Amino acid sequence: MSTIEVIETRVRGFIEDIQHPKQKKKININELELQLRQLIDHYFDMDGYSWFYQSIVKLQDEGVLLPIENKQSNGRSPALPLYFWVALKTQTTTWDRLEMMKRSDQLDFSYYERHPEWQSHDEWLRIEKLYDFLQTNEERETVSIEERSLELFGHEKFLTDAKDFPEGIGFLNRIGISEDGLKIVKYGDPFVFWIKQGTELTDIQRVLIIENKSFFHTAIKLLEENKLDYEPELIIYGEGHNIETSFSFFFRIFPPKPYLFYYAGDIDAVGYSILIRLIAKYPDCCIQPALKIYRKMLECIDQSNDQKMGQFKNSEHRDLFFSWFTEQEKGQLLQLWQQNKRIPQEVLTIETWRRWM
Repeated sequence: MSTIEVIETRVRGFIEDIQHPKQKKKININELELQLRQLIDHYFDMDGYSWFYQSIVKLQDEGVLLPIENKQSNGRSPALPLYFWVALKTQTTTWDRLEMMKRSDQLDFSYYERHPEWQSHDEWLRIEKLYDFLQTNEERETVSIEERSLELFGHEKFLTDAKDFPEGIGFLNRIGISEDGLKIVKYGDPFVFWIKQGTELTDIQRVLIIENKSFFHTAIKLLEENKLDYEPELIIYGEGHNIETSFSFFFRIFPPKPYLFYYAGDIDAVGYSILIRLIAKYPDCCIQPALKIYRKMLECIDQSNDQKMGQFKNSEHRDLFFSWFTEQEKGQLLQLWQQNKRIPQEVLTIETWRRWM
């Protein structure tokens, strides 16, 4: 093999290793040449840079490398742009069409026909495992998404971790299978709760859900002193957004019956949205804002602070939340909203609450 063929083969190999079917990659030409010099003996004696230059120009002509025109060069003669984009890897259909047809009774291959770049060996192995599972799924139990992911794809986070498994997040959509078809369920984290001393599970009627940890502990003290609004038999620590997924555990722990749920969170855009989404997700439950507690918070409006920059503000959720309050209270709430201010639940300390008592 001639010198130019050796160097071109090496360069193409480097490029192919970093090419990706979905994402352009950026390379530094000097770093690429350094790798080449470390692999080829007598690189300088054979005037290796001249052959390297010709290889890069050839790949550029083929459209494999796309120069980034920012006036930076590699400092050599003849000069090359310092940075190039590596074009997307092009792939032709590699899967056997007959094998695809055999599995089309359960799976939808139309996405792969439109996007042949996804027809990889690893993707086909996943499809085979999925198809084998679907032959017996009626006999299988429903398990967590992590358990099924480990069983079929070798890692419990394959279907849920976009950072470590970017190809896993959209896999079920690509092949046209729902989570129900895979017999999986997404569990939230179980919530922390406190039952008033001496209360039996069957005695629970009123439940207070609290967004933040500090007031959760304050509310426990108040509950045991019989000084907590609504006199709930049970307090749940909602832990911010987590209550939206963990709330389903309530019905696995406590006996089925009608309950009165009161929610108390921060007076801010996030707190409004958590409550409104919770009501929408569980329409059969009686969930409402803990107005007595929110009104105590409004009395501490002088302790309001700035809302977090960039926080999404849903005006529809705001209006639904405001609808429970009097006109005067709506005015206070709207003023906070317009000024980008919030009242954190932490204004409700054991000391301030006792002053109200």
